[in-house]
Amino acid sequence: MATRLNTVVLDLGTTTIKAALCNNSSQIQTVFSLPAPAIKMDQGHCVSDAMEYLSIAKQLLTKCLHHCQARPSLGICYQRSSFLIWDSHSGRPVTRLISWQDTTGQSSCTELMPYNSLIKQLSGLPLTPYYFAPKLRTLLQKQAVLAAGIVNGNLRVGTLDSFIIWHWTDGAHFLTDASMAARTLLLDIHTGQWSKTLTDIFAIPLPVLPKIQASTQFNLTLTNGAILKVSLADQSAALLANVTCSDPVHTGAAKNEILINLGTGGFVVRTEPKPARHKVNHYLRTLVYQDPQKKHVIAIEGSLNSITMALQAYPFHSCQIADLATIPDLFCIAEPTGIGAPFFRPEFGLQFSRPTDHLSKSQIASLILEAIIFRVALILEDFIQQPDNTQVYLSGGLANLSCLQQGIAICSPAPVFTCLQKHASLQGTAILVNNLAPATYRQSAAIIATRHPLLLAKYQQWKCWFNNLMKS
Repeated sequence: MATRLNTVVLDLGTTTIKAALCNNSSQIQTVFSLPAPAIKMDQGHCVSDAMEYLSIAKQLLTKCLHHCQARPSLGICYQRSSFLIWDSHSGRPVTRLISWQDTTGQSSCTELMPYNSLIKQLSGLPLTPYYFAPKLRTLLQKQAVLAAGIVNGNLRVGTLDSFIIWHWTDGAHFLTDASMAARTLLLDIHTGQWSKTLTDIFAIPLPVLPKIQASTQFNLTLTNGAILKVSLADQSAALLANVTCSDPVHTGAAKNEILINLGTGGFVVRTEPKPARHKVNHYLRTLVYQDPQKKHVIAIEGSLNSITMALQAYPFHSCQIADLATIPDLFCIAEPTGIGAPFFRPEFGLQFSRPTDHLSKSQIASLILEAIIFRVALILEDFIQQPDNTQVYLSGGLANLSCLQQGIAICSPAPVFTCLQKHASLQGTAILVNNLAPATYRQSAAIIATRHPLLLAKYQQWKCWFNNLMKS
């Protein structure tokens, strides 16, 4: 490589770990990737090997550093909510990396449900087992030796970012950023700091948690020679790559912008409307990042859980828009690990309104894709107040499917655009490294929706079926 580069970004995702070399303007030049460690799933447990994550990340970073100037700038984004406990002397994990998909915290959620309203008021999130705090509470209740080790300092507990930073600074820094802390149920979203009230509810001592740092103000020299500038959650990075994060009412921006990201899971997110509307009160409120002026950027979010898992046994890549709504009276829920925001119904999984034994795998794939389209459209109806002043952007691996693109465009109240740039989380992280504006390098193309009256009719039927289920 002839050009010497000085910015590297890493994306430690659930299924793939990526590294990118960027030029001085934060434009991605080269991307390297390796599969993430396999997640083992068993009766609600979803775990993987944290040391393997560390090893793969180090391997990819080293490959990038060979092409860089001395002391390159580094930005890292991470999967949210996954955490572990490790030995503070050796750095060796004493638990597996417990995935955000793990539901072993359900017992804590059940016991603490009387606090749900207060938890949501402070954290912006409802009490569900997908987050750090209920899982950690359950784990410490079952293994008192871990609780004692954390309190006496022999053990550390943190999300994946804290573990990586701790290792790459030889244990000198125990940190997280506001966007990662925001998905623990322990952060006060109004102050951007750990909440004593929330840590008391979950019986997690506040002093054992990592220090919260502004997303863009790490400035740590790592043992590998890189300077860590930026650290944040992967979904925050993807949002910053694809939408402007501006509220037209208060900033003079031309349009409201909404991002749909469809990958391992799915999320639909937009900056929090001012003033807040009743329709969005039940959605997640999440802290996207803390900007260089230490302002907290807040968004609202609807989520679809584990949609790739729902599809993986079926030939979904071959589905076309004409294959959808060919079975008008058969409906689907496409979230194997429970329905996400704003419903939060873990008792529902991948299910159909009636038996599918007589159907081909291709027909089942079409039903699952319909369910994803309809769930996204339902969230968009709540998020979009002024269709003529709103643009919807579609990104993520699954968003490359033409039938998903077309189906969402057909059912959306507002125009839909597909994001053409790849590696959104990497690009969003790179943008922050050099303090550029969100969506600086966005490339998009309008999706021209074809006429599909059968799909629109089925969406209305699906809504009735789904809403009745949610009332049960």
